[in-house]
Amino acid sequence: MKIYFTSSACIAEHDDKFYSLPDFWDADSWDALVAYDDLESHLHGLVSKAQKLASDPLTNSHTLRPPIGNQEVWAAGVTYFRSRTARMEEAKSAGGGDFYDRVYAAERPELFFKATPNRVVGHNGKVAIRKDASWSVPEPELTLLISPGGKIIGYTIGNDMSSRDIEGENPLYLPQAKVYNRSCALGPGILVSSSPLPPATAIKLDILRAGQSAFSGSTTLASLKRDPASLVEYLYRENNFPNGCFLLTGTGIVPPDEFTLNPGDEIRISIDGIGTLVNFVG
Repeated sequence: MKIYFTSSACIAEHDDKFYSLPDFWDADSWDALVAYDDLESHLHGLVSKAQKLASDPLTNSHTLRPPIGNQEVWAAGVTYFRSRTARMEEAKSAGGGDFYDRVYAAERPELFFKATPNRVVGHNGKVAIRKDASWSVPEPELTLLISPGGKIIGYTIGNDMSSRDIEGENPLYLPQAKVYNRSCALGPGILVSSSPLPPATAIKLDILRAGQSAFSGSTTLASLKRDPASLVEYLYRENNFPNGCFLLTGTGIVPPDEFTLNPGDEIRISIDGIGTLVNFVG
């Protein structure tokens, strides 16, 4: 089952049919749903009583809002070998970046705060690149929706916008490289499922510039070194999330070093079973 948010409704998609859940479209009511550790079963009960829609309401997908209520957004870093290599390369000026290699091999993952809801944009929304950065990239990531009780209850697509030159100058600058207005996108909706996604799940990134391909890359969850459940366990150590949270699980797709985003670029991130998140740089 998938959940989408429009400007005025919460829409459930189940077995290629669409249902309106009008009581759950705002942030506070969405938080109440996230509180269920078994959200999938709860939604099945709601859908069984919901109004079936006559047509696909997502045709005009520009109306979709980011699928977030009052949750914090966190992220994991250096969870793919490709990310580890890229981080070491960008950190040459900071002494070679062998700390990224140590993080990749360590038991404890790198976890960092990414965004509050007001910094998140949705499908077809405009993400931002910092004006004081010269090397900016999107990072396509499987994103977990986690209940207040620490259960993975759903999945969405995340775009972790990053200023590689700022982080590469000094790893202590990571918050500035990662956390700023419109630095995160989530969507288009949420795949509500208590089952792990299969390792063969494909993640694809396409960047279009003036309608032409500027970069394309892909990976699968088989290349994700860290188990998502382990990332959640570390995140919830000594931390409370009353409204639940989102956790971006890291990227295995990194454009070449000579690439940087430009205003107007179109970013398309697709994950099997979830859909495609489209954003524009603006």
